[in-house]
Amino acid sequence: MSTQEPTPAISVLHEGPSWFVVAKPAGVHSVAQRADESATVESWLRAERPGQAELEECGLVHRLDFDTSGCLIVAKDAATRARLRDAFSGRGGDIRKIYLARLEGLLADRVMAGAFTLSFASRHKGSAKVSVHTRGEPETIGRCRWRVRSVRDETTLVEVELLGPGRRHQIRAGFAYEGHPLVGDALYGAESTAQLCLHAWRVEVDGVAVECAAPAWA
Repeated sequence: MSTQEPTPAISVLHEGPSWFVVAKPAGVHSVAQRADESATVESWLRAERPGQAELEECGLVHRLDFDTSGCLIVAKDAATRARLRDAFSGRGGDIRKIYLARLEGLLADRVMAGAFTLSFASRHKGSAKVSVHTRGEPETIGRCRWRVRSVRDETTLVEVELLGPGRRHQIRAGFAYEGHPLVGDALYGAESTAQLCLHAWRVEVDGVAVECAAPAWA
């Protein structure tokens, strides 16, 4: 008999003819992990939408880290999945991806908006972290622009838009490189032991904007 824990609440935020968006809770993997039988968004889709099982990763167009919450896009057919994955990779089309993140510390001189363009490269196969550099090969470059939404208890809440193809840990590693790791992000040097404060707040696909309600930490 399976001892798998029930999946935390996953819900559909918006549904269109060829894709839909689900709200992923923090503490849930997007897809199955090796030697881990925990519930995932993929397994939820397999159970709740059996037709999705015919698609790779049940139609998930992208992934979010285990501790990241928010919008996940799911395609209903293989052609739509390929098209939207190309858009995510910068090979055609456009998808806007806007996150909320709470940073440790206050930004220098109370700067209210900014941007960064950095190189994000894996350290070695199997490494949990990425290395950040000011220069790198084109396929490693990630760009963000951000603006401050509020300041509280020596932390700063920012709204961050990924520009172009997203890179692994782009927001987490990028702000840590800038001297402000995300609250709760011990992997990148955060001092706090709170949950990771990163939320995929808004996506815009085919001209349709979908938002996932901000978590309590925001």
